[in-house]
Amino acid sequence: MSENTSGDITVVHVMRHGEVANPDGVLYGRLPGYRLSELGRQMAERVAEHLAPRDITYVCSSPLERAQETATPIAKAHGLDLATDERLIEADNVFQGKTFGVGDGALRKPGNWKHLVNPFKPSWGEPYVDIVVRMMQALDSAKDRARGHEAVLVSHQLPIWIVRSYVEKRRLWHDPRKRQCTLASLTSFTYQGDKLVSVGYSEPARDLVPAHLLAGAKPVKGKSKAFGA
Repeated sequence: MSENTSGDITVVHVMRHGEVANPDGVLYGRLPGYRLSELGRQMAERVAEHLAPRDITYVCSSPLERAQETATPIAKAHGLDLATDERLIEADNVFQGKTFGVGDGALRKPGNWKHLVNPFKPSWGEPYVDIVVRMMQALDSAKDRARGHEAVLVSHQLPIWIVRSYVEKRRLWHDPRKRQCTLASLTSFTYQGDKLVSVGYSEPARDLVPAHLLAGAKPVKGKSKAFGA
């Protein structure tokens, strides 16, 4: 860690990846092979253009393909090598590989009930507390790597929302429909020295995001929001 920890202003932008090619509408989670759609690539390029004037000295991504592809144009625009951090990966989920959306009957299947008994942990996947720990570690590492400058981390909706909820002192269990973490959005953590002083949110590619996928949009039958993606 740098010795100068008292006055440096460092910004760590945590970006959600762009739209994924997912014709079967499954919750893809940590499954390999899910890459950006053409629209997703446009989102990634848009955010790279948006961030081009910024003083970014470190770009790092989840190991999953969709995140790597989203981060690549940003790293390229700043002449940086793309780093990878396993701590930025999507949350583990027992419903990975299955359809689990509005109107598909998933909640009526008895085989799924055992995974739904505790929404506070949650019982269907990686504990929220574990997500907080690893994401805070990733943020801290990026802050040290970019001290006095800016960093970009590319991750996934649920981990980003959970770590934001933690630092803003909200409960970790929540309604997934109300996450403010749209595709290709930026949740920006500003530090003064080692102290986190503010959190901001922006959507540089908002005009490219389909209406049913925007934060707060009502679920549409037959159109999965791929929560936690």
